[in-house]
Amino acid sequence: MCGIVGIFSYHPAADGVDDGELTRLRDAMAARGPDGFANWVADDRRIGFGHRRLAFIDLSEDGLQPMHDGDGRTIVFNGEIYNYRALRAELQALGHGFRTQSDTEVILRGFAQWGDAIFARLRGMFAIGLWDARAATLTLVRGPYGIKPLYYADDGRSLRFASSVQALLQSAAISRESDPAGEAGFYMLGSVPEPFTSIRAIKCLPAGHILQVTRGQMGAPRPYVQISALLADAEMVAPQFAHLSAETVREQVGAALRDSVAHHLVSDVPIAVFLSSGLDSGAILALAKQCDAPGLTALTLGFAEYAGRAEDEVPLARQCAAAYDVPHHVAMVGAADFAADREVMLAAMDQPSIDGPNSWFISKFARASGFKGALSGLGGDEFFGGYPSFVDIPRWRRQLGPIQRIGMGRVMARMGRAVGLGQWGLPPKAMGLLQYGGTLAGSWFVRRGLYMPWELPALMGEERAAAGLAALNLLPHIEGQLDARARRDFTRIATLEASLYMRNQLLRDTDWASMAHSVEVRIPLVDLELLRAIAPLIIAGRIHGKTILGQATSPPLPAAIRERRKTGFTIPVGDWVAGRQSTGTNPFAYTRDWAKSVAARHF
Repeated sequence: MCGIVGIFSYHPAADGVDDGELTRLRDAMAARGPDGFANWVADDRRIGFGHRRLAFIDLSEDGLQPMHDGDGRTIVFNGEIYNYRALRAELQALGHGFRTQSDTEVILRGFAQWGDAIFARLRGMFAIGLWDARAATLTLVRGPYGIKPLYYADDGRSLRFASSVQALLQSAAISRESDPAGEAGFYMLGSVPEPFTSIRAIKCLPAGHILQVTRGQMGAPRPYVQISALLADAEMVAPQFAHLSAETVREQVGAALRDSVAHHLVSDVPIAVFLSSGLDSGAILALAKQCDAPGLTALTLGFAEYAGRAEDEVPLARQCAAAYDVPHHVAMVGAADFAADREVMLAAMDQPSIDGPNSWFISKFARASGFKGALSGLGGDEFFGGYPSFVDIPRWRRQLGPIQRIGMGRVMARMGRAVGLGQWGLPPKAMGLLQYGGTLAGSWFVRRGLYMPWELPALMGEERAAAGLAALNLLPHIEGQLDARARRDFTRIATLEASLYMRNQLLRDTDWASMAHSVEVRIPLVDLELLRAIAPLIIAGRIHGKTILGQATSPPLPAAIRERRKTGFTIPVGDWVAGRQSTGTNPFAYTRDWAKSVAARHF
């Protein structure tokens, strides 16, 4: 896990790469890579790369980056490739020699052998910058799920890229003007939807895309692997799995989960497990134990405010760790800890988000416990349909579709706003449901939405809100995530949850919060091969919800965890911000206020 940066002066009139600028951008990401750093600038000074290293595979200096292959190719790489050993063996059989044991060199040699086709073969999380001197081409690549970020800024003469927006802002050549589309997206969704960022001049390379730049010409991002397409593929083959026995399904799911966890344990340093009381992280712990992970330890956050309540994760987490004989450590976090860390946490938040403190504190605990890597159970709800959205959205669309099709939903919502029903206690989402709930994209937005579009002028000003809404074009943006072949509600909702909510909020928050503490978080449930193996079973109706996670381990998870009513993982940050005792009430109102505080730091 690392921080990468590059500058490419692709236009003939552009100035050459400045060493000082390259170093400033690189060292703005020091926390991402405390184990080493280096720069490389080509002899003609038209391109340069910088790298900060957090070493997990091949800890020797042989694994340092930027890395060269001797044939004019140079790479900087952020992430981990879990199938690099299999790819290495294949490349060796084709005649390639290797001088390191690193996954970085496998990408470099694979690109020499297969060109762009190598990227679809990578199993892992990655963001890559690769220079091919013979073709005078810079290739930027981001993994299909978007676990690792990659941002870029193009001024028409030079392209700059980095693992964080804050790093790019160290360049005097990049304007700091905020983006109204990014702000509108943040207020409506709680995070900035890619490719937008908080800065107008900086874009996020979309997940599963390649961007190539040659001397004299800036390309456009193009997809190479899309989660929406893989889910649509799974829907196409799902009928083949409809008649499998329950025992066969459990065996296939168990094998696929073990395979993913085993691959995510590939490391030359010990890996911990972030353990809550849920099925997702409990299954990850049990499977990691089955894989004989060396030095396996479970880490849990506890909160005094939740003691004796259903939200308290600690008792069941302890029971789970004991069931698999795994050492277990708990960090108790309270209002004083939040107050002490609040400003530094907000400063580390690379892109505005209404979430992230949970990832911040558990990553901080991991580093203090001596770990720089951990497994997370993130992704289970998106993958297995654990969110209420999988039930609510089809119901809303059935109920409100006829009203919306004749135009009454919009009229009723406008009338409600005109007469001020919000002042009488009718929440904005209720009027949003009337206006948007008749379509899948609209109902997904209302389910996930924070502020409704008509509320933005009061937050951003009339002119800026109008510009942001026009550029963002939210509902078509949401619909654009879907594959036209997908017809089933599950497939389409799973696509939106993975491509919008998980990617732009959960994965991004996990990245910035963990990297601030120099901790790499690996996510076995967010894995292409697992998706290919299990998604057809889910879509075929052979798997119902996440209960199979508790049955797929050996032995199964404790009954108290398998039978626990879903509560979702929460922390009492709303109470900490408001300065009150925990009430267990809906934090929606707090979240909207918190969003204003976060926005003030970024826009």
